[in-house]
Amino acid sequence: MEDAVDPSSVLARERLLATLSHEIRTPLNGVLGMAGLLAETRLDPTQAAYLKTLRECGEHLLGLVNDILDFAKLSDSGASLDTAPVDIEALMQGVCELLSPRAYAAGIEIAWTVDAALPRVVADEGRLRQILFNLAGNAVKLTTEGGVLLSAAVAPGGIGRCRLRLEVKDTGPGINAADQAAIFSEYVQTPAGRQAGGAGLGLAIVKRLAEAFDGAVGLESRVGQGSSFWFEAEFDTAKVGEAAPPLDCRIEVHSPSAVLREAIGGLIAASGGRMATQYPDVALVDAACFGPRARLKPPPGPPALILLAPEERRRIPAARKAGFAGYLIKPLRRASVAARIGELLGGTAVPVSRPDERIAAPPQIRAHVLVADDNPVNALLARALLTQIGCSVERASSGEEAVAAATARPFDLILMDLRMPDMDGLVATQRLRAAGTSTPIVALTANAFDEDRRAALAAGMDDFLTKPLDPQALRAVLARWAGPTTALTAEAAA
Repeated sequence: MEDAVDPSSVLARERLLATLSHEIRTPLNGVLGMAGLLAETRLDPTQAAYLKTLRECGEHLLGLVNDILDFAKLSDSGASLDTAPVDIEALMQGVCELLSPRAYAAGIEIAWTVDAALPRVVADEGRLRQILFNLAGNAVKLTTEGGVLLSAAVAPGGIGRCRLRLEVKDTGPGINAADQAAIFSEYVQTPAGRQAGGAGLGLAIVKRLAEAFDGAVGLESRVGQGSSFWFEAEFDTAKVGEAAPPLDCRIEVHSPSAVLREAIGGLIAASGGRMATQYPDVALVDAACFGPRARLKPPPGPPALILLAPEERRRIPAARKAGFAGYLIKPLRRASVAARIGELLGGTAVPVSRPDERIAAPPQIRAHVLVADDNPVNALLARALLTQIGCSVERASSGEEAVAAATARPFDLILMDLRMPDMDGLVATQRLRAAGTSTPIVALTANAFDEDRRAALAAGMDDFLTKPLDPQALRAVLARWAGPTTALTAEAAA
């Protein structure tokens, strides 16, 4: 007979893990955040190299902390699932874009593709994201040339259900048969994994989460030929209407990357288009065809769109001058591809529910923001990042000050730290909502567990940001709650 689990012991360990998460991640927020701000100042080559090493070490430490705390959490109480309809395409797009800076910095491609018949599924979105992020993050870390491709496909399940398969394929070093047998066990690493660093917990976490979904994980790999990691489970399908494919045309793709070509082929097929090398209606041309300083030139024939990484926006004027009809930002979004090609061929934009905010340079967001955080370093970092975006900022150093400030004058957004002395962010939010304050409130916390997110939303908060603060995530939150709605403007489409 198994020993009974003492609930008070589990609760005490959960509190300990939450405290450790907060106390370790909070100073890391300051280290990584200030290093990011320093990177934007004028540095000589030696200083820049030292700073790059500092940031890499800090990010490595953050990854270790995340894995160790999450594994300990799963070991104590298992994976609790909070289910709701999940848009798998949006999930894959988000993970891919989050990892794209790391991939492009390493000189590799990262892309995604989906099954055209992919429905929404009823699942825990946060846990699915964790599975996909761990698999894709490992692939990016270990791949030095080529790229990483994320894909999703479905097969019929029971009545009202489907079997979902998420797969991450890379062109990395591959894994020998002996290592494959134990790769999902805790603290097990391949030679390449040990060289790249880590605690050997990422795949063990994936396995435990897969088991929570009553699913399975596995891999296919050969040394020197890359690896393919997959997750499969059966889910209820959500009843949503299926939009008609927005494309009916022939598209030619020019790219030196097999990963990118395969991803584009999948996105085009899912949108109703066809890949073609003869009589194409439009061409998509990867800027990697030309090299970083080479002269841009569209191929002869149909109108062409150039594909650029986000940091390559500076090449847009040269691309326009060379004769390209427009551009798209990588990793490609299916809706953006459909909209731009439809625009190009039909003269009118295909309507999309969520326009691609990456198409044009990020606009300034002139919002008035209240930052409630008792830690002066974290508050300074938040103020610096918000000011760069165009915001004006006031600071409250406690929950009481936040309630007083937000009830005395209007703000466009409140960033609320969850852990503050005397009155924490949850109580402060409940007080504000009880007083009738409708200002969007975003949790700002070093506690990265899913239950913290759920507690924040239950208290009346609208969104959730995890420390260390990521500038892109902060901008996205501002655009979502305090900024103007972006669209495919005439300038962006030119």
